[in-house]
Amino acid sequence: MASQLRLRFALALVTGAGSGIGRAVGVRLAAEGATVAACDLDGPAARETVRLLGGPGSEEGAPRGAHAAFQADVSEAGAVRHLLDQVQVKKRDDVAPFKALTLPPVPSALQGVLVGNVGQTNYAASKAGVVGLTQTAARELGRHGIRCNSVLPGFIKTPMTQKVPQKVLDKVTGRIPMGHMGDPEDVADVVAFLASEDSGYITGASVEVTGGLFM
Repeated sequence: MASQLRLRFALALVTGAGSGIGRAVGVRLAAEGATVAACDLDGPAARETVRLLGGPGSEEGAPRGAHAAFQADVSEAGAVRHLLDQVQVKKRDDVAPFKALTLPPVPSALQGVLVGNVGQTNYAASKAGVVGLTQTAARELGRHGIRCNSVLPGFIKTPMTQKVPQKVLDKVTGRIPMGHMGDPEDVADVVAFLASEDSGYITGASVEVTGGLFM
């Protein structure tokens, strides 16, 4: 439960934090006590997310002890290195013994991971690659006490799915055993669990949040 503040000594970097799943993850981790570095290509959206978290820190690169917003294109290696440098400086400046939690955008559309899709070879390959990367990182880093897990959302109510024709959404929803699409908060709940010590013996896992769509 959020009242337990399971992440009160964590500094969480959340990319894609300006909307949808990323915003929900940031809000949930902050509620669990984490200090959140919210990153998005849309800087104003990232700052709006930070405003929703409460407390100080709505400005770019906010002062120590506060949530902070960062604008970056994480598809660019140089931008990622600069972002990590900024977040690491914040981590060093904070008084509390923060544990860094790097939480990239969870790989959306489980279909691209397990069963592929017509006309989306590159997308499916990239998402399947996330699972392989998760498992490899878990094996390599486990001896250092670092866990690596990924979350595989199904069809979640986000700005992305709002662009899908309603007849397509109705067809997909009809295939979901739970009978409805998920909310971003459903994914955020799982991320918070995996980021906390409640999942301390879980690593290399890819957790589906699909309402049973692909079982």
